[in-house]
Amino acid sequence: MHLDLSSQRALVGGSTQGIGRAIAEELAQLGATVTLLARNEATLQQAVAALPRPQGQHHDYIVADFSEPDALAARLRDYLTLHPEGFHTLVNNTGGPAGGPILAAPIAAFRAAFEQHLVCNHLLAQAVVPGMQARGFGRIINIISTSVKQPLAGLGVSNTIRGAVASWAKTLANELGGSGITVNNVLPGATVTLRHTSLIAKKVEQTGQAVEEIEATMLRTIPAGRFGQANEVAAAVAFLASPAAGYINGINIPVDGGRTGSL
Repeated sequence: MHLDLSSQRALVGGSTQGIGRAIAEELAQLGATVTLLARNEATLQQAVAALPRPQGQHHDYIVADFSEPDALAARLRDYLTLHPEGFHTLVNNTGGPAGGPILAAPIAAFRAAFEQHLVCNHLLAQAVVPGMQARGFGRIINIISTSVKQPLAGLGVSNTIRGAVASWAKTLANELGGSGITVNNVLPGATVTLRHTSLIAKKVEQTGQAVEEIEATMLRTIPAGRFGQANEVAAAVAFLASPAAGYINGINIPVDGGRTGSL
């Protein structure tokens, strides 16, 4: 199986922590040259310095905030002007919306999440796809959520926006499939990240239950009997980025230990 990414350049969003950082590390370990994309330059510098360089890669970063789509697009245009070779792989990833019941969500929360997720994904795709089309190869991989298959309780805004991103991705996959470009979604389940910890903390605050009780309840819904690790999500992304996954297009891949109650 051809999993060597040494000829690839990859752009990874939200890549200074959690799943995004694990993805950047996995792609780099397989030989890709990685550009990190996040809002905090100090943490970006630290993350870039820590990336593997088995092929002597020169990794770099772009500073941009997903809450400012126009500025994000401008930063990427500037980068591509200096690096016209562009990217082989785009990993769309950013932090999820705050939890809470859908009826209580303010309209502003939907608008903000729509911009940070769907609009920013779209702007990034518009910027990198021409280069992918020119070389006849591209991978767009969106990190979403298992909520696109089965909505998750207490995540009203997230459920709504993730579903929109999944439909956007499927439409894009259909349009680009003949260009050698694939578009797929990876759906993490309960994965040990800062977001996972914050969601549990919120449940503690709301219910008064102990962390251990909440975790035990969550684990009863996961056939694997444990929470996922960020590197396990990263492994799925790395496979989709590889030449070996060239005939996989327009699908959702849960990485959730079997929790999702649908095929």
